[in-house]
Amino acid sequence: MTAIRGRVSESGRISLPVEFRKAVGLEHGGDVVVELEGREIRIRTIDEVVDRAQALTRKLLGGKPGATVDAFLAQRKRDAKKE
Repeated sequence: MTAIRGRVSESGRISLPVEFRKAVGLEHGGDVVVELEGREIRIRTIDEVVDRAQALTRKLLGGKPGATVDAFLAQRKRDAKKE
């Protein structure tokens, strides 16, 4: 792990070194997700968050046939008609 000392301004801004931004594909800026876990602040790219969510979904669904958004929405419509 690479670590540097940084500074957070009074307004809450922090600058990330270019080598860090390049390493995660943010050399020209971009949106990120900032998470607080305990006393630890994590900054992740949107792509990383999406990749993790997709991996978790694949693990949970385990390749079950019919486990698609379209199938889910169709089932919800069928359920709504029964109500």
